[in-house]
Amino acid sequence: MTFGNRASGYSTGGYRSKFGTAVAYGRGTLGKLVVGLLAALLLILLIIGWYWSREPGLEPLVPPPSAEAPQVIGSTTARTVNGLMYTLLNKPGGFLTNDIMPPGVWLDNMPSWEFGVLVQVRDMTRALRRDMARSQSQSAEDPSLALAEPRFNFDNNSWALPASESEYQRGMDALSDYIIRLERGDAEFYARADSLASWVGDVSTRLGSLSQRLSASVGRAEVTDEGRTYKRTRWLRIDNVFYEARGSAWALVHLLQAVERDYAEVLARKNALVSLRQIIRELEATQRPMRSPMVLNGSGFGMTANHSLVMANYLSRANAAMIDLRRLLEQG
Repeated sequence: MTFGNRASGYSTGGYRSKFGTAVAYGRGTLGKLVVGLLAALLLILLIIGWYWSREPGLEPLVPPPSAEAPQVIGSTTARTVNGLMYTLLNKPGGFLTNDIMPPGVWLDNMPSWEFGVLVQVRDMTRALRRDMARSQSQSAEDPSLALAEPRFNFDNNSWALPASESEYQRGMDALSDYIIRLERGDAEFYARADSLASWVGDVSTRLGSLSQRLSASVGRAEVTDEGRTYKRTRWLRIDNVFYEARGSAWALVHLLQAVERDYAEVLARKNALVSLRQIIRELEATQRPMRSPMVLNGSGFGMTANHSLVMANYLSRANAAMIDLRRLLEQG
């Protein structure tokens, strides 16, 4: 009897031991499966984030005029602005600045690039509304451009009620209406030297500011009434400033190419065509492919590169040519 009890106890204990081992094994397998799925999901999000962070190339946004599709003066500039906004909204990943879900919420380089493009779109739209589509300061502004400009100046971080994309699309619709009326002869565009010089002045101011912010990646001394003060871009902001400048330069290449076409007679009369092409060449150099996985911030004469200083050099040269171009347009 005693032996039977012992056998029975041994059998029950053995069963419980095997059952506990099975449960522990199942939990371990489930844990590994969850970790594996999370790792796979993270890898997929990283690949998508890398794909979304690829910058558009310098391919023309507007086809050249032809016998089948002639374009009136001014339509190339307006169509280029529309093309820039279309690229922002329809590139891989769409407009990322206001994303609140991964992987978009993790990305900061592409949103900075988008802001650089958006600033140039806003400046050109303001120039169109204020100067280029008006014969003089006392004339009425174009109603479509009056709708488009505030839409493009909407907050770029709004994700709902309304979303930034919806407001920008309304701006594109208004600008498209202006383009249709312009090519039909019901809207105006005045390719004057003074209106172009005004926009060039705005661009020069933007480039000067970007150059200074890029140069601050290594710190610089500013002489003030109180003496010298040193300003340096925070380490986490260096790549943001770099990509904002890169996006701004990308947009300017397209806008200047459009200006070259629409203001051809003015530029030839002012002997300013060479200056304009020099600016385009300097800005195109800023779009060379990045050979480094990150923005390097070495010292000016150190062992590693400083991408911000290289970008600042190209923008400074372009800005100097911008100043010469404005002088030619005003006096030449």
